[in-house]
Amino acid sequence: MPDSPPSSLPVDDAASPLALAVRRVLRPLVRLLLSHRLGYPWLCEVLREIYVEVAEQDFPLDGKPQTDSRISLLTGVHRKSVHELRSPEAGKAQHTPPAITLGTQLVARWVSDPAYAAEGGAPAPLPRLARQGGEVSFESLVASVSKDIRARAVLDEWLRLGVVRQDGDLVVLNTDAFVPAQGFEEKVFFFGRNVHDHLAAATSNVMGGSPPFLERSVHYDGLRPESVYALTASAEESGMRTLKELNRLAARLAREDAGHPDATRRINVGVYLYSEAMAGGNAAEAPQNGEPS
Repeated sequence: MPDSPPSSLPVDDAASPLALAVRRVLRPLVRLLLSHRLGYPWLCEVLREIYVEVAEQDFPLDGKPQTDSRISLLTGVHRKSVHELRSPEAGKAQHTPPAITLGTQLVARWVSDPAYAAEGGAPAPLPRLARQGGEVSFESLVASVSKDIRARAVLDEWLRLGVVRQDGDLVVLNTDAFVPAQGFEEKVFFFGRNVHDHLAAATSNVMGGSPPFLERSVHYDGLRPESVYALTASAEESGMRTLKELNRLAARLAREDAGHPDATRRINVGVYLYSEAMAGGNAAEAPQNGEPS
């Protein structure tokens, strides 16, 4: 980590490239906050806390303890507020919805373990009870990951979230990843994790991190809705195929790495797609360079 924040950008230049990029990054976030009545004062308080936290953790001085005065100088947050935010009482607990950890493990096993695969490799519909399907059942799948959680409780929660559906006595997976169709708390958990990791990778690259993280996209303007539909379908098909292959590899490597003292790293690989109407765009003037950027 650098000893001090980069000094090449004038902090008061509202038209600087970084300032303009940050404004663009914040727009969808502010839209989400306003839709849930989280206003400007709330965001200011959160930003104040995060400025102090990042300055303390990511911009240390070699061999010297961080002081309230230095953090105040780095961040512009008043020294008294810095002292209050650094107190042990100010710690914020990180909360993960209970369904997340178990859910991701179960779906990962369901889509990667050949025992639970149908012809062609897709995750097979599973008999709900072990007495119906033996080792290849939803009840046995849950037991293979956790002996403490009843399969009935998992099924009820997954039906609520839209992760699975029931077809008679069979449990059918609706998605190849733990992506709840319902469940706001679960959705915003993945929103926070995935957007954080994408932004962290891009930030590291902009700051000259080495080796750079994979962070690329394909961008085209001046497309008809039919063309966007065709690209969307192709992206979803190829993206899910890639993620399934990575999931199978990751599941195997995780089993091999289990118990190793240096198995302390995490990885998050994602695919995103977005389209919208061009604001005042002229298709005749739209760039036609489709190289990944």
